Amino acid sequence: MPATPAWPPQSTPRLFVDELLAEGPIRIDGPAAHYLVSVMRTKVGDPVKLFDDRTGEWLGVAASVGKRDLTLDVTERLREREAVPDLWLCAAPLKKGRVDWLAEKACELGVAKLVPVVTRRTVVDKPNTERLRAHMIEAAEQCGRTALPHVAEPVKLPALLRDWPEGRALFFADETGGVPALDAMRAHKGPAAILIGPEGGFDSDEREAIRAHPSAIGIGLGPRILRADTAAAAAVSLWMAAAGDWR
Repeated sequence: MPATPAWPPQSTPRLFVDELLAEGPIRIDGPAAHYLVSVMRTKVGDPVKLFDDRTGEWLGVAASVGKRDLTLDVTERLREREAVPDLWLCAAPLKKGRVDWLAEKACELGVAKLVPVVTRRTVVDKPNTERLRAHMIEAAEQCGRTALPHVAEPVKLPALLRDWPEGRALFFADETGGVPALDAMRAHKGPAAILIGPEGGFDSDEREAIRAHPSAIGIGLGPRILRADTAAAAAVSLWMAAAGDWR
């Protein structure tokens, strides 16, 4: 006998909805409806996976489909909201395109919070946090996350250091050299953050201020010079392997 197909299929579209999910009908309109109706060609009876960043992932089944909206019957919870490793990414905002890529990868890699940090050499001092959140939502829909990273408002480096929470390790990518990142991250368990500077790096005064902070640990990311967005993805990957949910 042929095997029973998996339900819902792996190809089922996933959608973030900004309201508390529960069993029952839910109306979808706007860009999300356009995506399901015009791009995915959703028809009555088709499944859609939904998540709300609060209660987990749910199965919805299309009950009615119009030109600009559709109604889904939410029938069951598929997964609880995931446990998120307690890692922040504190990164200087980059040029548009690169900062969008950084936000996407931070979400895909499992970061809990993205903090834009304004430094003296920061190219963009007022990043569009709504756009960054939109990129994270799209990444979460694609990679299967049920919890969205929090996007904080931009903060200047002195204020970040002044208000740093006790008990949270601050690994900062020090282009002048530091402890090998993987060694440092394996040695320090618990809440952590990674601090990545701008394209031009931290200036000497900023670097000294970071080094003087009691929670700071300077780390090295290998022998090659990395772009800021590459350094962020590399450092987060190392932390996830050493202390996060890749173990």
